[in-house]
This record gives sequence, structure tokens and C-alpha cells, in this order.
Amino acid sequence: IDAIELSYCMQNFYLSRLGPPFFEYADDPAAFVLSDEAGLHLTVVRVLGAKAVLHTHSIWSTILSEAYAAEGALIIEGYEMLKGLNGVRSHHHRERLPILENSQDVPALAGSVETILRDHPTTHGYLLRGHGLYTWGEDLAQAKRNLEIIEFLLEVEGRRY
Repeated sequence: IDAIELSYCMQNFYLSRLGPPFFEYADDPAAFVLSDEAGLHLTVVRVLGAKAVLHTHSIWSTILSEAYAAEGALIIEGYEMLKGLNGVRSHHHRERLPILENSQDVPALAGSVETILRDHPTTHGYLLRGHGLYTWGEDLAQAKRNLEIIEFLLEVEGRRY
């Protein structure tokens, strides 16, 4: 990325309140004091061309990322709700959410994120083990919709677990 327009949302923020009054804006990412995990967001932008990346620390993403860590991914399939994800047309869709080991070495973790995104470019998100979900979209509305759908499906799977 040679140049990037960056809107950065405050931490500890409710998604229902997302909108322009709650974002800071700058042409230069150096203008922000970014979170330690900003490199993970920027990797999604760089590799997939996403225009919005969201991250949560939900109960279900934390539990299921631990429960399925040995498999390296959580597979969700057979739910009508999958059709709400960008580009999905059937409940027969098989959504694979890769699970990465969490690490404080963000540059190394960003390298792992890049690898999974290149290996699975149609995935709608990934899980950091014991940490949370990352998802994205072509705009904030799409990213938020993907987030809400994946979190719903994580809860369904978690209640079955």
C-alpha cells in the first residue's frame, strides 16, 4: 500500500453506534496512535483490498477458537443465514474460518494472516485463538453485516458444541 485513507474507530465501542461522528480520519496512518493489532487490519486491506475491517472479542469466537484450534479452522455449513455473507448464494455454502495461534509478535502474526488470506481468499473472516474474530467488507455496512452473521453462526455452533 503506497497510500491509504484511514478511518480509525475508538476502542471499546459498540457496533450499533458505528458512523462518521465516531471515527477519526487521516490521509497518513502515522497520524494515529494505532492499536498493537492494526497491522492485522492493514494486512487484510493490503491482501484482499477490503475497505473496512472489524474485530470483536466475543464469547463464542473465543470459546470456538479454542475448541477447534487443533483442526486449524472452524467449518460452518448448512445454515440459511450463510446467504447473508457477501457472494454466498446457497445454504449449502461451506464457510471455513481459519484459526490462527494468537501472538504478541504482530509482524509474524500478520505474515500468518497474509498466508491464510492468500490460501483462502474467499473466506469471510478468521479467528485468533482465545482472542476473537476478524472480518471485512467492501464498505463498513458489508463488514458489519458479515460480522453480525458470523457472530450469529458462531453462537449457533457454540450452543451445539
